[in-house]
Amino acid sequence: MSFQFHCSEDYVLETAMVRLEPLQSSHIPYLLPYSLHQPEIWTFSSIAAMGEENFKNYIQIALDQRQRLIEYAFAVYDKRTGEYAGSTRFYDIQLYNKTVQIGYTWYGKQFHGTGLNKHCKYLLLEFAFEKMGMERVEFRADNTNERSKAAMKSIGCKVDGVLRSNMLKLDGTRRDTIVLSILQNEWFDEVKENLKNKL
Repeated sequence: MSFQFHCSEDYVLETAMVRLEPLQSSHIPYLLPYSLHQPEIWTFSSIAAMGEENFKNYIQIALDQRQRLIEYAFAVYDKRTGEYAGSTRFYDIQLYNKTVQIGYTWYGKQFHGTGLNKHCKYLLLEFAFEKMGMERVEFRADNTNERSKAAMKSIGCKVDGVLRSNMLKLDGTRRDTIVLSILQNEWFDEVKENLKNKL
């Protein structure tokens, strides 16, 4: 029997380095310190997440979107340090069109440059293409977010283009959004192996 993705199911994805657990409100105490003490990681966030009330609302929005069957958020657990490192999610899930976006990804700054992100992206891409049967996985970022753009290109994403002035930022200004993607054939032809070699 073939695999069928359901937002109501709990999927745990893991490598030797990282475990992705379905995000729950019980993760808030472990993740809240990043909201309270690391303001720089929220610079490009499209949802207010700094401060306890904002952060609880941020998590609740993710949980509500899962209930609406359009997003599926994970808490990221670093097995090496024994700490929760951040969060990432599938969003704009379109099972009929076989497309999904990966985003809302953030990690505590102490996890930047550790290889954690590549492990997470490998797990998410493998799940999207090999379990969910997706034909296209899309990534988006503020076009001025050089760290995010470099990270996406390093895992094998190709640039589709830039959407000009397509989003309102929290500070009231507008952002240009860069769109990148990986197609199913690209995953199997080269991206999977290349990314696996970087883990």
